Amino acid sequence: MADVIEAGAARTDAPPPAARPYRAGGSGRFTPYLFLAPYLLVFGVFGLLPIVLGIWLSLHQWDFQLPNRPFVGLANYAELFSSDSAIYSDWWQAVRATAIFTVASVPLLVTVPLGLALLLNKAFPGRTFFRAVYFAPYVVGVAVIGVLWRFLLDANLGLVNRVAGVFGLPADTPWLTGMPWAWISLVGVTVWWTCGFNAVIYLAGLQDIPPELYEAATMDGAGTWDKFRNVTLPGLRPVLLFVVTTTVLASANMFGQSFLITQGAPGTETRTVVWYIVQEGLRDNDAGRAAAMSVVFALLLALVSVANFRLFRYRED
Repeated sequence: MADVIEAGAARTDAPPPAARPYRAGGSGRFTPYLFLAPYLLVFGVFGLLPIVLGIWLSLHQWDFQLPNRPFVGLANYAELFSSDSAIYSDWWQAVRATAIFTVASVPLLVTVPLGLALLLNKAFPGRTFFRAVYFAPYVVGVAVIGVLWRFLLDANLGLVNRVAGVFGLPADTPWLTGMPWAWISLVGVTVWWTCGFNAVIYLAGLQDIPPELYEAATMDGAGTWDKFRNVTLPGLRPVLLFVVTTTVLASANMFGQSFLITQGAPGTETRTVVWYIVQEGLRDNDAGRAAAMSVVFALLLALVSVANFRLFRYRED
């Protein structure tokens, strides 16, 4: 009897057999692809297909009003870089206008929202109200913003010049038709309109920084600037990468503000690349040439994005 009990105890104390690895068989191996199918379908229809179609159009003389759309190869691309072509000067003028707006607006759209986020991250009465106030303009469409500011900045009837005259400032500033006032108007309206979005992104990043880091910096005798430089900025590096990248792309693709507020004035000084692409493709019915411009512009933005990622690349210590 004792031998039976000891044998049972030995069997009880023995380790359980190793579990056999699970191998998906039959339809189980396709389960992940079924979950990915909705996204892949949407991406294929609205992302990949337009890219392929755009490249295909850029290789043709594609006029919607003509029955034949001959294959021209890289001729549409060559026109963009040939000084003898009819669109060379207009294309590079649009590129120049886009570069001016991007260089002027991106630093403000990166630094001003950061300052707002630092202020709104502090505890004070009415903080939630001010957060909503700064974000509110962003939810308004570009059409409303454009029409509103075109009336406000009108040189003769606009409220901006009238208020300036009350304070003894020039009351005839050509905000929409003179240089550099047209660029100042576009950049100022864009910063006022969109800075709330970046401020919210910064706020989320600031709240993810551990408070213990600031406490340790205080104990080490660090001042406000030292905390910002050694704690806040390193903690916001991934957020800065996102903000700078999206802001550069959004500024480079600016269209609505220029189209509605300055209408390209003076002359075509504020006509951006996206506006020129739309004009070539829809007004002049040359979709092939417009597609070639889009491909070249997309490649330029891709290079800028890669450079931005290399500049802000995050290394784990």
